[in-house]
Amino acid sequence: MSLLNVESPNLIELLALLDIEVLWHPTLSNGSAVQHQQLVDAMLAGEQPLDILCVEGSIIRGPGGTGMYDLFNRKPKKDLVAGLAEQAQFVVAVGTCAGFGGVTTVGEVEATGIQFFRDTKGGFLGEDFRTQSDLPVINIPGCPCHGDVIAGTLTALVSGLPLALSEYNAPLQWYGLLVHQGCVRNEYHEYRVEEHDFGQKGCLFFHMGCQAPLTHGPCNKLLWNRRSSKTRVGVPCTGCTRPDFPQPYPVFQTRNIADIPLDLPEGVDRAHYMAYKGMAAAAAPERLEERKTQV
Repeated sequence: MSLLNVESPNLIELLALLDIEVLWHPTLSNGSAVQHQQLVDAMLAGEQPLDILCVEGSIIRGPGGTGMYDLFNRKPKKDLVAGLAEQAQFVVAVGTCAGFGGVTTVGEVEATGIQFFRDTKGGFLGEDFRTQSDLPVINIPGCPCHGDVIAGTLTALVSGLPLALSEYNAPLQWYGLLVHQGCVRNEYHEYRVEEHDFGQKGCLFFHMGCQAPLTHGPCNKLLWNRRSSKTRVGVPCTGCTRPDFPQPYPVFQTRNIADIPLDLPEGVDRAHYMAYKGMAAAAAPERLEERKTQV
């Protein structure tokens, strides 16, 4: 649905500009079930070329590895994904569930990502899988993934532009920075001006469970509806682009040791962080304490 909301260009214009023929899309396509099955059979047989396979949602392997919990035409959908992936020039895992398994990794459905199981390489297709273009599965995580990231990834693939990937096979152009970078609350964070409730101006990291300093993603670079993000409206980042999302602890509560978050930003030493944040809080400007934004 986020892809359907891309604006500049919109989705129809984007497909025309890139000369992409959509073989099938769950919302855009209107062919019959019989036509869909014929199309799938032709792609699996190599009779219909398949350049880009985009998969949304985790791969369901349960029960007992059979995949019978998630069927397509009375056959395990996982087998369909495996067959189409073998034919595709590129495979794109759209969203955190497709990339890493997401919320469905817990439970008897035996879900996994296409080439990762949470933060471990392997997943459904195995860590050595390569597409016809000799690339791994490209992960564009998010719950949901921003439509502009999907559009940008498709543009790069169609145009033959190189996509530098992170250790989790996510394009560095969008996942090479922390959500914290670009957050309008950074000054409050630096001086440890903290909040205990939603919708306030201060930092949400120390008590409200904000994952922005720990999460790589474009959320404060590509704004939703070109105007907003969670942290901009006073809601903590939930870390939805992380391979371990959702984390097995309370969402809107920071785990602390001696009033310092248990999980610290990359490259930060706990002892120095404790000393620095203590001094920073004592030196916080009055305007920040009063929640007055500088103009």
